[in-house]
Amino acid sequence: QVQLVESGGGLVQPGGSLKLSCVVSGSITSIYSLGWYRQAPGQAREVVTFITSGGSTHYIDSVKGRFTISRDNAKNTVYLQMNNLKPEDTAVYYCNAETSTKYYWGKGTLVTVSS
Repeated sequence: QVQLVESGGGLVQPGGSLKLSCVVSGSITSIYSLGWYRQAPGQAREVVTFITSGGSTHYIDSVKGRFTISRDNAKNTVYLQMNNLKPEDTAVYYCNAETSTKYYWGKGTLVTVSS
């Protein structure tokens, strides 16, 4: 089992920045990749970015150059640094862990980009 707890969401103006954190606990050695998904109101959940156990990263086109995923293995934490935020980035952001048997999810943290 893997447990994920997100934090760091909030209200920010367009062009602003936020940093999300996700503390990972449980069967950490079974994790293939850690990532961030988001779900805007009325829309399906979508992947935003992920980082593999080997350190490779992937981003969707709409966040490339603005978002950065990183991890601190000593703190069992994965981060999402979000810069130059846009109103269309407004969503609930979920931390995700992939193992060989299933996906695990946090409860999410709300990010609202609005003036």
